[in-house]
Formats: sequence, structure tokens, C-alpha cells
Amino acid sequence: MSDLEMNSFIIVGLTQTGEKFRPSDWADRLCGVLSVFRATKKMRYSPYVSPGDYDGQKAVFVDGQLQALDPQAYQFVLNFAQDNKLQIVNGVCPVHR
Repeated sequence: MSDLEMNSFIIVGLTQTGEKFRPSDWADRLCGVLSVFRATKKMRYSPYVSPGDYDGQKAVFVDGQLQALDPQAYQFVLNFAQDNKLQIVNGVCPVHR
């Protein structure tokens, strides 16, 4: 497994006790914090953090490259998951762009 895969992870919208995390748009909100607005005034998610589904649950996919490119953003996302006691799946494929 490469370093990028080892540093990549998925935040699953379930707490460690199996409860669904609220609000229901939490993944979009979290990814929105790291997004940018283009000249067309449309929001664009970071290529390293994207919302999606994992095993039928809302999730955020975090590419391990983020750790090298922006360590503070990487730690922010990881801290969000830990602070909210969300399930984390480590060592997954990087986010596909």
C-alpha cells in the first residue's frame, strides 16, 4: 500500500456507536469549507476532499495528498471526524478526480 493510500481515509456518517450523524447535509457542509468559488460564481469542491456515499451512508472521501499539500486542512478534516466520534475507514484509494 502506498503512502497516499495509507493517508487516505473515508469519514462515514455514522458515529462510533452506529447512530446516523446529523444534519443530513453534513458531508456537503464539511467539503464546502474547503471549496472555492470560480469566476463563474460556481462552487467547486477541493480535488482532495469530496462528498459521496459509502455502504449506503453519507461520507467524505479524503485523498492522502492533502496531508502533504495542506497539512492544516488535512488535520481539520480529521479533527472533525474525531471530535464528532464518526467512523473512519483508513487506507482507502485516493479520491478520483
